[in-house]
Amino acid sequence: MELTLPHDLSLWGMFMAADIIVKAVMIGLAFASLVTWTIWLAKSLEIFAGKLRIRRAIRAISDAATLKQAGRALDRSGGPGALLVRAAEEEAALSAGALDHVSGEGLKERVSSRLSRIEAAASRRMSRGTGLLATIGSTAPFVGLFGTVWGIMNAFIGISQAQTTNLAVVAPGIAEALLATAMGLVAAIPAVVIYNVFARSIAGYRQILADASAGVERLVSRDLDFRTVAMATAMAAE
Repeated sequence: MELTLPHDLSLWGMFMAADIIVKAVMIGLAFASLVTWTIWLAKSLEIFAGKLRIRRAIRAISDAATLKQAGRALDRSGGPGALLVRAAEEEAALSAGALDHVSGEGLKERVSSRLSRIEAAASRRMSRGTGLLATIGSTAPFVGLFGTVWGIMNAFIGISQAQTTNLAVVAPGIAEALLATAMGLVAAIPAVVIYNVFARSIAGYRQILADASAGVERLVSRDLDFRTVAMATAMAAE
């Protein structure tokens, strides 16, 4: 008697005919793939907007001759660039009285410390979500492999119960099992690629932040020089 394949071997048919554990694995991998592409879209927009804001802040800082001018230019701006300027202004205001009696090195150190903390916080915010991509990329193939192993076990159990090694009996179960591995790769490969792209983009964002921070530090140093010259002029006039 000629045996025919008892299953619909389309992707949907194999999914519907799969064991409940294999189904759960495939659903989980499909969800992981959806999360990957959602993070890609949201993080791409976030990085683009973040770089645009910080570049505008750098232009304002570069065009300013003093810290106050940079503060006025960024008065209504958001983002870490404006935070860098405001933090430097606040520290300069807190240290204004002491500058009559000490050098400005202490102010420079305090400003540098505050700016580095703002940079670190902005970098952490920009990196949120990328760790999930790394997790999906590293675990999805193994999750898919688990579904494959489970499905092949069930296929061999089916062979034993049917008392036959005919391909028509074993092929559908193996095909369903291998579908889990394929889905694992479909989830993992984009996650790894997107993670690497974001790692490079965030490294570039950190560099732009560092440029903005260096610009603010130059403004603080320039203001201190202006203050020293003004004090020297006043003393000479007396």
